[in-house]
Amino acid sequence: MASHSVYKDRSFIATIGDEDTITGLLLAGTGHIDGRGKKNFLVVDSKTAVSTIESAFAEFTERQDIAIVLINQHVADQIRPLVDKYEQAFPALLEIPSKDHPYDPSKDSVLKRVKKLFGE
Repeated sequence: MASHSVYKDRSFIATIGDEDTITGLLLAGTGHIDGRGKKNFLVVDSKTAVSTIESAFAEFTERQDIAIVLINQHVADQIRPLVDKYEQAFPALLEIPSKDHPYDPSKDSVLKRVKKLFGE
């Protein structure tokens, strides 16, 4: 088991989602931009390329300062193979609903793994 010191620097929540979700989470204080302009969020709209979402997902899941990655489920659907393949404990990956797209538990990669563990 890894020691606590490995995870102590993970202090940020990264978010990939639509404008309403990102705005709400930024207003809640989750946003961070470091001195080099590196953000911990990505606003996705209909013009956002899938490659941009994929690269943000890869960056956020590899960063050592991020503890949780929140992603709107409808955005996760655009990169579903990457999301389903992700199995690391940190940063934790959570799919969340958006204002216009309700949450569907049958699509959630974490719940799929839990069901598989319990043989359902």
